[in-house]
Amino acid sequence: MNDDASDAQSVPDGAPRHTTEGQLPPASGPLTGTATVADTPSGTVESVPPPPRQNLVIREIMRGSAVTSILAIVLAMLVGGILIAVTSTDVQKAAGYFFARPGDTFGAIWTAVAGAYGALFQGAIINVQASSFGQAILPLTSTLGFAAPLTAAGLGVALAFRVGLFNIGAQGQMLIACAASALLTFDLGLPMALQLPVTLIVGIVGGAVWGGIVGLLKARTGAHEVILTIMLNYIAFYLVSWMVRTPHALQKPGTNQPISSPTPANGVFPALFGPQYPQLTWAFPIVLLATLIVWWLVERSSLGFRMRAVGENPNAARAAGISVPRMFVYAMLFAGGLAGLAGMIQIQSTITSGFDGGIHAGIGFDAITVALLGRSRAWGTLFAGILFGALKAGSFTMQALQGIPVDIVLVVQSLIVLFIAAPPLIRAIFFLPKTDEEKTAKAVRRSTKRAARKEAAA
Repeated sequence: MNDDASDAQSVPDGAPRHTTEGQLPPASGPLTGTATVADTPSGTVESVPPPPRQNLVIREIMRGSAVTSILAIVLAMLVGGILIAVTSTDVQKAAGYFFARPGDTFGAIWTAVAGAYGALFQGAIINVQASSFGQAILPLTSTLGFAAPLTAAGLGVALAFRVGLFNIGAQGQMLIACAASALLTFDLGLPMALQLPVTLIVGIVGGAVWGGIVGLLKARTGAHEVILTIMLNYIAFYLVSWMVRTPHALQKPGTNQPISSPTPANGVFPALFGPQYPQLTWAFPIVLLATLIVWWLVERSSLGFRMRAVGENPNAARAAGISVPRMFVYAMLFAGGLAGLAGMIQIQSTITSGFDGGIHAGIGFDAITVALLGRSRAWGTLFAGILFGALKAGSFTMQALQGIPVDIVLVVQSLIVLFIAAPPLIRAIFFLPKTDEEKTAKAVRRSTKRAARKEAAA
């Protein structure tokens, strides 16, 4: 009997047989998913059971956009803390003798960062030092008041995103909404039951018309919506600026100042919980209603299904019989109306003494950030608007109590957008599991590199 035969007989049944000299046996064991004969009591090869279901659930949760968004906010706050520490004069003084007493430097860093974020919380959520519960929740009402126009404009941007349109014209849509409402409704002198809704509706329609112009030009000519919205922003700004300087247009009678007439008292939103909370008005419940309507429109209605289909793949939607140009017009009409709602909140709740070309207060561009953070979903946009409202409300307290510049909050907002736009970076920093798309892309890159190496070697 030769050696090969003896070797073959010595291999138990079920085990791999190797007849080629010099070839390494295949890897086996629990880590490879294949058990060896010695690993099993019966002497037969058994496969490793699949992972428990709860592990798969946890993995899917960790891959989800909600976890990525939360970690992006956390990471932005950490970077913001570093900036606060670096710019603190106390930290800089303690760092001058760091090697002599390093504890003083770390203590100064903790005091600066904790004090800044403590003041942010105190100015945005609850004032723990207040003497009464009513005064303690005043910061929360300010947060919700700031969040109302941000959320409304963010919903308009998010809805356009779902249809594949990049709407950066919320600023112009807000301005035209305010101008249309002031021209057509401020002098009506109606009772509040009529004046308030008429003022609101006219403003929403004005914003919708201004947004619809973009959708119509996009549908008829194929012009890019980014260029259209940028140009219409400039047109709206200079048009409103001219109108508030022109008598018998929007300029307040009896003055030479470039400002409009004040919003009529019957057209101002009343405070939701009384005059002790002036910034929280009935505008916030209207924004909640608008969020619900947008959610139903996009996620549950047949029109929303067609708009989402166009956003996913306009060519496939067109092949399925969906009118892509019509969806563009509808999307921009809705987006402009929501931005118009944000403008009406400004002149019916926040700034009621008269407005000019700066009435948008940067909300039109902040809405893009809110929509990105909300992942272009209605309820996500609402929570993102509340978060940015909290940052805005708390930034004033940070500056007043700790001397922290308001620009630090703007940096944090920018970092949130940066990290939201780069989910692979967040997953790499926090060691989160990759998505199937990222795994596929990585495999494609590897195969492309191997093919390139083989061609170079050949």
